[in-house]
Amino acid sequence: MQDARTAPWGATSVGPDLWAFSIWAPSARTVSVQTAGRSFTAVPGPERVFTVQFTAQNAQPYTCLIDGIPALDPAARWLEGSIGGQTRLLAPVTRKAAAPRRDWDEMAILEVHIGTFTSAGTFTAACARMAEIAALGITAVEIMPVAAFSGGRGWGYDGVLPFAVHPAYGAPQDLAVLVDAIHSAGMLSVLDVVYNHFGPEGCSLGTIAPPFFDKDRDTPWGPGIDYGQLPVRRFFIENALMWVQEFGFDGLRLDAVHQITDPSPEHILDELARTLRERLPERSIHMIAEDERNLPYAREVGTITANWNDDYHHAMHCLLTGEAEGYYAGFAANPLADLVRALAEGHVEQGQNRAGNGTARGAPSAHLPPTAFINGNQTHDQIGNRAAGERLITLADPGAMRIAHAMLLTAPAIPMLFMGEEEGARAPFLFFADFTGDLAAAVRKGRAAEFAAFSRFGGTVPDPLAVETFAASRPYDTPWPDADEWRELTRLCLHWRAKMLVPLLKSGRAAPAAVSATGSAALRGKWRFRAGTLCMVAHLGTVPDDPATLAAPDIVLGTASDPYHFAAKVTQP
Repeated sequence: MQDARTAPWGATSVGPDLWAFSIWAPSARTVSVQTAGRSFTAVPGPERVFTVQFTAQNAQPYTCLIDGIPALDPAARWLEGSIGGQTRLLAPVTRKAAAPRRDWDEMAILEVHIGTFTSAGTFTAACARMAEIAALGITAVEIMPVAAFSGGRGWGYDGVLPFAVHPAYGAPQDLAVLVDAIHSAGMLSVLDVVYNHFGPEGCSLGTIAPPFFDKDRDTPWGPGIDYGQLPVRRFFIENALMWVQEFGFDGLRLDAVHQITDPSPEHILDELARTLRERLPERSIHMIAEDERNLPYAREVGTITANWNDDYHHAMHCLLTGEAEGYYAGFAANPLADLVRALAEGHVEQGQNRAGNGTARGAPSAHLPPTAFINGNQTHDQIGNRAAGERLITLADPGAMRIAHAMLLTAPAIPMLFMGEEEGARAPFLFFADFTGDLAAAVRKGRAAEFAAFSRFGGTVPDPLAVETFAASRPYDTPWPDADEWRELTRLCLHWRAKMLVPLLKSGRAAPAAVSATGSAALRGKWRFRAGTLCMVAHLGTVPDDPATLAAPDIVLGTASDPYHFAAKVTQP
């Protein structure tokens, strides 16, 4: 019998046709597992963790009973149908392809949503597209959350079974095959995980283990999680180990870590990263954070490899669109200056009182390497959090967009594209879900109210529960007339990045970056590394009073007298 203090959550394979089941049920009197007409009674141990071993065949359906009442195993690894459907026993998935050896400096990321990445919306269908993506120069695929959630369609951030893949996308083994396809194409795989909240419908933990949640703290999306509880910490660490060790993911993107509160001596993120790297010392495990706080500490100590840098996006968006509402208001006063700072120092907000209201966000970040920041001109958040889900290319001048695209892919920070962006897709990415009843009505009402005060966020809000809203969010279903031109620009910039810029990044920075504005929408930058210097000139809609370009640039778009001009080159030390 396994020690209850270390037994993995849920039903796990411990031998041929032998399974161990463990669950934290602090208020339960009895816990049992039923499968194939047989019942197995679990024994309570320390902290009221119930454990039992039993025999059964792989893929056999099973049911967990708490005080005689069926309950959804919160650590179920295989779910058929939707939430509330049948759970099956799952032996570890099998993989064939080893991850390619790639340094973090080599990363150029494509973010994808499995449900809309292809018309079929499955792991299997996504496999067929990996080779063409890699041929463009993409080196990592970041998959939006695949943990099972209520209904058939959604973004994935409302997951309630973190160990089970969403059934509409395929079986667990299908995801393992997709990771193999990513690796076989020479790319790394990153999975987006949500460890700060659960979805609003279908989570059984509130009933099985009420102390799992902090009764004194809520997030914007639901009850806060109590990471002061040892079984809670084990739940998420085991989940991360499953994705990385069993499925073969090379990294995790941690959603909204600013909503994770932990009073423990070792913060849960530090313990999680340390555990992954100790268990898999032969592999490089990359931890990516979405963290609104703009604090460098986790990157300084190595817990986090890189942060999503929304500051870069906000500055670029405001510069190209002139929007100044909502979260863009703080970047609308001088977006070019903000873009210059983001290119030179990473974060824009570094503890200054920019709002003039006595509040400040962030801390100095210029000392971090540029690869500690992941920059994007658009992400699922920034597109989908608009009422009509418009991509930046439909809001800004097409000429400016080409320059912004080239800048993103050739600047030192790690670039990230959102699916379809590599070929100039105009399809929206809308917010969609598949709730019913009162919850569906609340989502419709809340979505409409969210944008009522915005004049430029798209007007009428498409029905988030309509199948048509989901279908409209597929970027590759429409053959865009200039898709080949955009793909060629992507390929040109990313292949140049791999050949010319990556060696500089690997050599280390030799001096602070020097980036300056040269007009109302133009800039010049110089980044010195030990192996050479990157120089860049960009006009995003204006010609400087004293226009100049680089001599013999490696990449050039337009001319120095063109309001849309870009040039980049690498020189030896």
